[in-house]
Amino acid sequence: MNKQELRASALEQRKALTLNQVQEQSLKITNLLAGLDIWSHKIYHTFLSIEHQKEVQTEPLITLLHGKDKTIVVPRMKEEGQLEHVLLEENTSIAIKRFGVPEPLNGSLISEDQLDVVFVPLLCFDRSGNRLGYGKGFYDRFLSKTKPNTLFIGLSLLDVLENTLEPEGHDIPLHMAVTPETVYRFTP
Repeated sequence: MNKQELRASALEQRKALTLNQVQEQSLKITNLLAGLDIWSHKIYHTFLSIEHQKEVQTEPLITLLHGKDKTIVVPRMKEEGQLEHVLLEENTSIAIKRFGVPEPLNGSLISEDQLDVVFVPLLCFDRSGNRLGYGKGFYDRFLSKTKPNTLFIGLSLLDVLENTLEPEGHDIPLHMAVTPETVYRFTP
């Protein structure tokens, strides 16, 4: 299957999930994350879930991050396919924007080179840590600007692909991926 076919298949599989399944599986992912050795860092970036796409729900993860007293940063889309990163605070207002993406309306900007861990949205991934997103390239452009030791963790409701994704020159691989049942670690 090519990337378009894989993308369509992954979207179809997620579409078949019920809201209850998405909630339960998202909690399982958060519970697996809680047991990982990733909590010595300070600044964590997470996406805000696109509900109609049935993405991993990040609210439990955000609660976990708050409980561990971590600094939380969330993305906001800019023009030209770029993301900017906003400190998530108690008074941060969130609204649904382009593509149905929840985004912060206000807040302090944080540069990419300050981020320690990035939780990455994806449709699917392979056994080498290659990820397939929605095809707009927002995250590949963003991840390429982080510091060299930033940890990239993909969150997926779907298990690893048996197919291998052929990475393109701009694709940034994951260091880890977490599904409801398994934690995958990838070596560069």
